[in-house]
Formats: sequence, structure tokens, C-alpha cells
Amino acid sequence: MSTKIRLARGGSKKRPYYRIVVADVRSPRDGRFIEKVGTYNPMLAKDNPERITLIAERIEHWLKQGAQPTDRVLRFLDQAGIASRPARNNPNKAEPGKKAQERAEARRKAEADKAEAAAESAEA
Repeated sequence: MSTKIRLARGGSKKRPYYRIVVADVRSPRDGRFIEKVGTYNPMLAKDNPERITLIAERIEHWLKQGAQPTDRVLRFLDQAGIASRPARNNPNKAEPGKKAQERAEARRKAEADKAEAAAESAEA
């Protein structure tokens, strides 16, 4: 059985509250879970100690059993020092797509042609 350590949403509309649970990967997000191992309340201030609560010994147990944490939960575990999260680096993220680069190149070429024509007419 493949398991994940993930968030299960609770709370009312626009007032989210999450349980950190160990669940079978086939079960729905807010559905059946094996064990509750913590909570996350994003409505609290970032420096509030009750924003994220973790049961470290149970999380370590499930990690040894092969449970895979989701990216968000892995961030919490990295903050708590339970697991390490590798740093990500995507230097191409901010670059525009291929079509946008083609349009920008065409725009630059058109502006250069216009400037060249203006310079020629000024000489004549």
C-alpha cells in the first residue's frame, strides 16, 4: 500500500483549516485517512507557534515506512528539522515563451527599420 503525508482540508468557506494526515494515495483529499499527524492553520500569523503542529515521532515512523510527503508538507517538515527539502533552481522560469520571444524580435526589427528609414529621410 502506497501512502502519502498530505493536507486534508477542513473549516468553512474562506476559513481554511488543514489536518496533516497519512493516507492511502487512492483515497480522496478530504476522505479516509490512516492517522492524523498534525495540523496547519493558515489563518494564524506566521510567527504563531500554533500555526503548524506536528507529531514528530509519528511522522518519522511513517517516513521510515515509506510514506511520501507532498511538497507543502515537506516544507513544514524541513522547517521543523524532520526531513530535508532540496533547493530548487529554475533559471528559465522568468523567460518568455517561444512565441513571445518571436513577437519581441519582430517588434525590435520593425523599430530598427523605422529608425533607419527616419535617419535616411533626415539625411536627404
